Amino acid sequence: MLLHNLYSRKKLKKIILLKNIVRINVSFYKYFKIKNTIFFRNMIYIIFNKYNILGRIYVSKEGINAQISIPKKNYNKSIYMIYKLNKNLYNIHINKSIKNDKLSFLKLIVKVKPKILNDNINENFDFIKNKGIYLNVSKVNNLIFNKNYVFVDIRNNYEYELGHFINSIQIKSINFRNQINNLLKKLIFFKKKKIVLYCTGGIRCEKVSTILKYNNFKKVYQIKGGIISYIRYIKKYNLPNYFIGKNFVFDNRMCENVSYSIISNCHQCKSISYNYVNCLNNKCHILFIQCFSCKILFKKFCSIKCMKLFYKN
Repeated sequence: MLLHNLYSRKKLKKIILLKNIVRINVSFYKYFKIKNTIFFRNMIYIIFNKYNILGRIYVSKEGINAQISIPKKNYNKSIYMIYKLNKNLYNIHINKSIKNDKLSFLKLIVKVKPKILNDNINENFDFIKNKGIYLNVSKVNNLIFNKNYVFVDIRNNYEYELGHFINSIQIKSINFRNQINNLLKKLIFFKKKKIVLYCTGGIRCEKVSTILKYNNFKKVYQIKGGIISYIRYIKKYNLPNYFIGKNFVFDNRMCENVSYSIISNCHQCKSISYNYVNCLNNKCHILFIQCFSCKILFKKFCSIKCMKLFYKN
């Protein structure tokens, strides 16, 4: 039997807003073998629910992937309990979000999935042992303009559009599965270069680095902790920020303000904007950037056509 929350999304939001609890958003992942995924999943749910942790956690036989929101008063106890969940999670790298001033999650969701990342990879790659070399964020700025290194963005189109590293290469894709298919075609021209992979927190780079090494890319690196760790490091030590734009996040916040620059535009009027919304027409529900003026004019729809179809039905 799977334990889960019985309240509606609307009721949960009301409860959370009334409590007004200060929270810290964190993420973590780890590839390791899990035999009894249902038991492990239920154990996580019981412990996280006890400490009032909200968020989205995926568990599979290949590991765990978590984005969670922890009450500040429970933070140290919660991290300690994460370390104790499994010996493979002891001292796991915890990525603290850059901003914690907005409500990120409304409830606790813990799911057992075939994979912690939907990658559509059938080959039996060893994602635990055969992966790229971790690159400390302290070294990133020294390599951004080095012609021997190529920075590769391992994220979707809508993430790259919002913000990315200067001089980085985009592998155009609508999702991670699609990007895996396009990966080798795009990077074949850079096989003699040193490849530096980056994504939001690092999890996608784990798999991509293994695939590249399997396909005879000799020098493959990945930024430890991804964009989140990089931004926290440069802010802490007051270093130049070579990540331009905003950082897309997969929760209610939609993005984090990591720089003063805005490089994206409203999809309707082309004015400068970074506000992502989902079209209110559920038959469309496309994710798109919409400025404040167009939000009023189009009422959160991506087009007049979608607006008319919605009210027609």
